[in-house]
Amino acid sequence: MILDSKIPEGPRAEKWEKHKFNVKLVNPANKRKYDVIVVGTGLAGGAAAASLAELGYNVKAFTYHDSPRRAHSIAAQGGINAAKNYQNDGDSVFRLFYDTIKGGDYRAREANVYRLAQVSVNIIDQCVAQGVPFAREYGGLLANRSFGGAQVSRTFYARGQTGQQLLLGAYSALSRQIAYGKVKMYTRSEMLDVVIVDGQARGIITRNLITGEIEKHAAHAVVLATGGYGNVFYLSTNAMYCNATAAWRAHKKGAYFANPCFTQIHPTCIPVSGDYQSKLTLMSESLRNDGRVWVPKTVEMAEKVRQGQIKPQDIAEDDRDYFLERKYPAFGNLVPRDVASRNAKMMCDEGRGVGSTGLAVYLDFADIIKRTGADAVSQKYGNLFDMYAKITDEDPYTQPMRIYPAVHYTMGGLWVDYNLQTTVPGLYATGECNFSDHGANRLGASALMQGLADGYFVIPYTIGDYLAQTPPKPVTTENPAFAQAEADVRGRVQKLMSINGTRTPDDFHKHLGHLMWEYCGMARTAEGLKHAKVEIQKLRKEFWSDLKLSGSNDELNQALEKAGRVADFLELGELMVDDALNRNESCGGHFREEYATEDGEAKRNDDEYAYVAAWQYVGDNQPEILNKEELHFENVKLTQRSYK
Repeated sequence: MILDSKIPEGPRAEKWEKHKFNVKLVNPANKRKYDVIVVGTGLAGGAAAASLAELGYNVKAFTYHDSPRRAHSIAAQGGINAAKNYQNDGDSVFRLFYDTIKGGDYRAREANVYRLAQVSVNIIDQCVAQGVPFAREYGGLLANRSFGGAQVSRTFYARGQTGQQLLLGAYSALSRQIAYGKVKMYTRSEMLDVVIVDGQARGIITRNLITGEIEKHAAHAVVLATGGYGNVFYLSTNAMYCNATAAWRAHKKGAYFANPCFTQIHPTCIPVSGDYQSKLTLMSESLRNDGRVWVPKTVEMAEKVRQGQIKPQDIAEDDRDYFLERKYPAFGNLVPRDVASRNAKMMCDEGRGVGSTGLAVYLDFADIIKRTGADAVSQKYGNLFDMYAKITDEDPYTQPMRIYPAVHYTMGGLWVDYNLQTTVPGLYATGECNFSDHGANRLGASALMQGLADGYFVIPYTIGDYLAQTPPKPVTTENPAFAQAEADVRGRVQKLMSINGTRTPDDFHKHLGHLMWEYCGMARTAEGLKHAKVEIQKLRKEFWSDLKLSGSNDELNQALEKAGRVADFLELGELMVDDALNRNESCGGHFREEYATEDGEAKRNDDEYAYVAAWQYVGDNQPEILNKEELHFENVKLTQRSYK
């Protein structure tokens, strides 16, 4: 299959405006004749459902939570980027575009990234109008702070609760449409398959998580907004419920999966504290504005810290290595996430890590507290400091935070064209669910930006182009394709329930997560990836022969839910390994140790790997087929990324 990205012709700054004019429109009276399914109610899904309903479409929205407000978007802390240039510090739409392309190590599609930068300025106006309580300067203007990968301040924020406040804004818009009857909300419903009729997406199959009932839902188009797949690593900053099932089911129905090995490791997370930990806690990247990252200069001194013989406050300034400031003087502690994470790992690998395990570095606020006072720091970061203190029983006002990298975000996802449509006509993917805007590494504060851009400002235009070419006659679940998809889902559920083995879903998930972190995590080698592939294949066979589930399908059964998700993670994990093994270069979050510069930075191979890897499912236990979308750069020069 030839991948047609449908990028409009013309200068970069005019592509989106011309495209909006050229797409076909659905007139207001006809919009009422079309049904659209939106799966997921985070920022991308909630914004899309609200916007489409506001336009007049009939929307069915699905979430596996008891309320759309519980979507994982609430967990985002630090902020949302927008090229407003309120600080008058040199920002622009082009600079945001350039920072994003460079931050993604030149593995993103230029046209999508430029559109994202353009739309960013509208997002802030929309959210302010909805009442999102962004922080403000003394004079009443919206405040900005800096974030990793940029030398300007363009990040808007609501203390350390930006995701939550933005989601409440989208939820209020969604609730308005629910009250008007334009959105029908299905809570505690998990999508388990996509229904394809005559080659087009025409509905989904869901399971009611309370009753176990399998349900069929039809529509003229389906929009997936189901987030990323970071929980394939078991321990991540994602909520435990986050999973890849919706996207993976779509993949097995014909939607290509792009760049699965591009996963982001966040540098500022609270370190692992025990074998029974179920998730990790993120400390916002905004803390790197004022916190300074360091480790002891010598292994001997680090060992004394680990043994509790000395405290970090007792280490003299000359005995501290502020390694990010030393290695990257131009950006200092605000280097992109992949760079900061790799350097933290390097310090720990050298034996200079701190904490009882040695897998941590310090994030120190002593300087900013001395300069401005603890009250001023509390106003900016108080809730984050409180969260850290409650989890670690350590006071970050008097001693440095301990942080270590952890899985946070996935840049890979379902392949989509410029219209956010997958390789299945009528099936769209938005937000973290798709691959489109971040390349091999996402800049901080850009996830919220992409989710809202896709939901509020892109999909309402582009889905209309598809629907305008679709007859407005009702779509029902009477087509045999719905019965077949329902039977397939029931058969899969029954198969899981009937194994009757000895190991729980969590046991398999933890084993998989260990393999992924060790061999497909922050650093990868061909030898390690080959080993991981063999071990994952063995683990998958054991899963289908030794899984133990209690209860039944006809009730609330969280073990069954988890089993289905782990089964998909096992398959996705193997594809991630294949993708990492195939990409013989280092770029962004994909760091192959064999491909590094002399000073340990990622070494790209633009001649052979400047493409999007789009994988095509062809059958169970069959190698997937690699399709390539070549990336063309007309507005930026491909150079070795440097933040020095």
